[in-house]
Amino acid sequence: MRVFTRSDVETLLGYPACIEEMRAAMIATSARRCVLPLRQFMPIPERPGKLGLMPGYLGGNDECFGVKIVSKFERPAGDPHGSHVGAVMLFAAATGLPVALIEGGMLTAIRTASMTAAATAALARADSRHLLIVGAGEEAWHHARAVLGVRPFESVTIWARDSKRAGQLVARLTMTHDENSAGQRPRWQVADDLARAFSSADVVCTVTSAKTPIISGEWCRAGQHLNLVGSAIPTTAEVDDLTVSRARFFVDYREAAFAAAGELLGAISRGVVDASHVRGEIGEVFAGHCTGRETDTDITLYKSLGVTTQDLAAGMRLMRDAAAIGAGVELALDA
Repeated sequence: MRVFTRSDVETLLGYPACIEEMRAAMIATSARRCVLPLRQFMPIPERPGKLGLMPGYLGGNDECFGVKIVSKFERPAGDPHGSHVGAVMLFAAATGLPVALIEGGMLTAIRTASMTAAATAALARADSRHLLIVGAGEEAWHHARAVLGVRPFESVTIWARDSKRAGQLVARLTMTHDENSAGQRPRWQVADDLARAFSSADVVCTVTSAKTPIISGEWCRAGQHLNLVGSAIPTTAEVDDLTVSRARFFVDYREAAFAAAGELLGAISRGVVDASHVRGEIGEVFAGHCTGRETDTDITLYKSLGVTTQDLAAGMRLMRDAAAIGAGVELALDA
């Protein structure tokens, strides 16, 4: 079994390769070449945190199974540990033996941003030029860089409640050599007014810890594509009911969405939409079994909850690329 640290994951798992793996994983997921029990959470008594367990199986060429274990504690903005600390353990399906133990925070951050980029490539207008990232944490850093590469974005705007943190993120991003899909470097900028920035954006990624909606459907305009990433439990939402109702709504996995997608569940409970509002899973769009964007005036929306098949696929890609250069530390299994 090989062990991979946070720095190993950051060095080895590039966005283009991970985007490719996310497409394949979600096609397999939508074809149900997988086993995906719903995630479970165990509260920690008298502590502001919980333990999350996400088991899963992924079929195909990289057949494997495994589990992601996450310690999710509320931490102040900028905390070096972030809100998700954990690991992913992979097992070979043929033998049942463990093959890898991977630091989970960085793997989750990269695979989540790569999944958003893959959804954007499938649903956003081809002529999208302006990207807005709502949030300024670790996921904002990865989303700005991953999503940039799938459209010819001329500008990438960061908005956060704390404008200082948004400015710091823009400063970091400015130092990178990241290019858009046309091979050009974008303008990185801070937004002071969220409504104005949202209304002028072609693609929006929300990666916040908001408990109640911060995005109004009145701001949406024809042709936009939205990625909702921050909320992952039934009682929280980043956008309001009007946003949900105006959009062609896509999910990663129906069972998970109807259990935990707060924006969708809230709109359904208030009678704004019903279950049929979900147009399809993103894997069905990737496979050509479901139409994503129909016209340039559609507002498309991808609700990301994250499923274990994404972690398994990213972990297997990491292992393959690591094997080529001998990366990771071998941990012998005692007989």
